[in-house]
Amino acid sequence: MTDFEMRAQAAKQASFEMAVLPTKLKDEALLAIAQALLDRKEEIFSANAIDLKNAEESDLPMPLQKRLRFDEHKLNDVVAGLKSLTTLEDPVGRELMKTELDNDLVLTRVSCPIGVLGIIFESRPDALVQIASLALKSGNACCMKGGSEAVNSNRILFQIIEQASVSVGVPKGWITLMESRSDVAEMLLLDQYIDLIIPRGSNAFVQYIMQHSSIPVMGHADGVCHLYIHEKADRDMALKIAVDSKTQYVAVCNACETILVDASIAKEFLPELAFSLREKNVEIHGCEKTKEILPDVLPVEEWHHEYLDYKVSIKIVSGPDEAIAHINKYGSGHTESIVTTDPAVAEDFLNRASSGNVFWNCSTRFSDGFRYGFGAEVGISTSKLHARGPVGLEGLVTYKYKIRGNGNIVADYAEGRRTFTHKHIK
Repeated sequence: MTDFEMRAQAAKQASFEMAVLPTKLKDEALLAIAQALLDRKEEIFSANAIDLKNAEESDLPMPLQKRLRFDEHKLNDVVAGLKSLTTLEDPVGRELMKTELDNDLVLTRVSCPIGVLGIIFESRPDALVQIASLALKSGNACCMKGGSEAVNSNRILFQIIEQASVSVGVPKGWITLMESRSDVAEMLLLDQYIDLIIPRGSNAFVQYIMQHSSIPVMGHADGVCHLYIHEKADRDMALKIAVDSKTQYVAVCNACETILVDASIAKEFLPELAFSLREKNVEIHGCEKTKEILPDVLPVEEWHHEYLDYKVSIKIVSGPDEAIAHINKYGSGHTESIVTTDPAVAEDFLNRASSGNVFWNCSTRFSDGFRYGFGAEVGISTSKLHARGPVGLEGLVTYKYKIRGNGNIVADYAEGRRTFTHKHIK
């Protein structure tokens, strides 16, 4: 048995204890982790400085270098996230349904942890803290793999989380860190230990994971998010939302990549939009109709494209029907937003845009587990099964059915001696 298989096996064993941890203990562990991160912040910053230096020397793209940074601001954010999780209801052990099958036979559906999560994420070290904290609160064990560019940051964060949580009574082995590609390749084969894989990365990477494992996979391949400026949009609001959606933080999956503008307002609106975006150093690509109004824009090579950079595509559309059709064809099912003063148009957009997150008069950047009040998120799911959108605590639990009886046997019901009542119990 390899080293990683032994750790995965230990995580599986720990998951059985994790499933029944009291809420009080889980919250105590979250607070212990928060305090330990603050107490050992200089160790974290030193490790992160090494990663940042290596990233700069290896010419890692600037947006990825930005994601890699773990500074005082990021530390305060993850500590706030840990503390906020302690204020949320425990997602485990909630009674979701109760039915009387007979007067002495009661069926309940109760939430429970998934088990062992295999999570592969990108260069952000803060993601390790967020993911681990959600796994802990939801009673799951986890095997985690961060990007190699963040190896030093991830290592110290993992050590702090493991030591702080185990010190208050969380079972040892509940969390393990993978540091090599061989660990990931091995994990894909360990369906006897790993219950769910959550990959965060490129489309090609997610597809590879899905094709090389029999373990269920939850996640999203990319974030091709759209902002649609309707002809009845408030112009100032539309400009403010467009700039925020694209530039507030470009290297994230909920940043806007394509802006759709109604043809009836394009001639007047596009020059204002281009000016506002270029003030933020955004490179603009546009369709042929856009180029007629903005001659200096670059062509669009592919509408299904995630820039993760100061770049955006603009397309002129004839109205809501074309905008929605474009989104449903070229989007990734992540996040779409419409700016309009017409409630009927807005509601139609919210209903017909086939994505996990659909907004009216607000930035696509709101698509986030922390902003939704989930405490944090392990990622965004564009799947339509199990969990969709930002995956927080609710997305990390499943359910089981429990029946409490009194010597009941099926033969009595099959042979007509007893009958089911099937009464819903509130």
